[in-house]
Amino acid sequence: MAQDARVADHGTLRRNLGFRDLVVYGLLFIAPMAPVGVFGTLDARSHGAVALVYVVATVAMAFTAFSYAQMVRVAPQAGSVFTYARKGLGEGPGFIAGWMAMLDYLLIPAVAYLFAGIAMEALVPGVDRWIWTGIAVVITTLLNLWGVRAAARVGFAVLAMEIAVLLVFVVSAVVVLVRDGARRDWWSPLTGDLSFSLAAVVGAVSVAVLSYLGFDAIASFAEEVTGGSRKVARAVLFCLALAGVLFVAQTWLVALLEPLSSAELAADPAKQGSAFYDAVDTSVGGWLHDLVAVSKAIGAAFAALAGQAAGGRLLFAMGRDRRLPHVLARTDAGVPRVALLVAAAVTMIAAVWAARRDDGLDHLVSVVDVGALTAFVLLHASVVGWFAVRRAEGPPHWLKHVVLPVLGAVILIAVIVEASRAAQVVGAVWLGVGLVVLAVQGTARGARGTRS
Repeated sequence: MAQDARVADHGTLRRNLGFRDLVVYGLLFIAPMAPVGVFGTLDARSHGAVALVYVVATVAMAFTAFSYAQMVRVAPQAGSVFTYARKGLGEGPGFIAGWMAMLDYLLIPAVAYLFAGIAMEALVPGVDRWIWTGIAVVITTLLNLWGVRAAARVGFAVLAMEIAVLLVFVVSAVVVLVRDGARRDWWSPLTGDLSFSLAAVVGAVSVAVLSYLGFDAIASFAEEVTGGSRKVARAVLFCLALAGVLFVAQTWLVALLEPLSSAELAADPAKQGSAFYDAVDTSVGGWLHDLVAVSKAIGAAFAALAGQAAGGRLLFAMGRDRRLPHVLARTDAGVPRVALLVAAAVTMIAAVWAARRDDGLDHLVSVVDVGALTAFVLLHASVVGWFAVRRAEGPPHWLKHVVLPVLGAVILIAVIVEASRAAQVVGAVWLGVGLVVLAVQGTARGARGTRS
């Protein structure tokens, strides 16, 4: 019995999530009003074609969602892209996929916590944003340690609140536009307010994908779902489609309310973070500004909760496979508490550091996407590797298993090429460190094999 208890304490997660819980976690991580925090940055970078940015980003992410749906059926386990790349490409690429996704899963919650801190500082200017940021980390970490089911229940109430506030914004914006007219051309969210630049749109997509990073995290809960992997695949696709519609609609509306041109926002980066709030404040009124700020503060914190949960499960899976310290695979009543605490510590450090800097948000936003995009490229390669190269499940379906994954990978590589230089450098350095770790692990395993 004691031996059985020890085994159960390492590597076992409790199955108690349904389809609704998966959708709640996915939408919480994505956040229905995710564009609020990055609207100004995207508007400035895309020359005003901010809605088009989200259309392109939705299409780009659709290829990735489809590949996730293919691989979650092959390997319905925690670890997400780490597990899928191991299946389709082998141990080495699997580790690199997990390593690059780690940059995403550990830092995206930090961005969300920072959004919460910025929103609360806008409401209570007397308390610095880094204090609010730290409070958000502590509260959501305690909920995650309580258990995935309990966190999902609280998250459902938060999600309902976010959707209600979004509906209030949409109705209010439509009323103002009908009554007073638009400040920009009605089609400018697709064509740009000054000049159209495809390179500028693609460059902005590298930041916009930050808003979507969350639908993929659903796959990390595959071992905790009742009813099979098809439920996970459906939840991934549903969350992405719904998020795309919400993002395009709200950015289109706020772009028409925005009193500043995209060039003016580009010339004054300090105004980019609050551009959404400022547009609402001047066009609709301070009451909606405050309502959106409260919703964003709470919603961002719970987006970080979902991200922290996904990051903890990635660390858990890599620890269970001894690609990271095995203590990360320890569970307590089905909850990977050690991995969650490590993920919380990393995000706390990154979020508070960024909150204490004027340029902290820009640094975090520009860095986190490259890790995720690189992992997604390896995900697409995994589909090709498993179905077309290894033919593990018989003759491949060339459209689903080759054409679509290759197109998805090409789109993501184009987005990486257009990402900021800082993001590319950080991504390259992180990849280099991962390759060194992989080489050291290979040497150590070889030495143990020789001794045995």
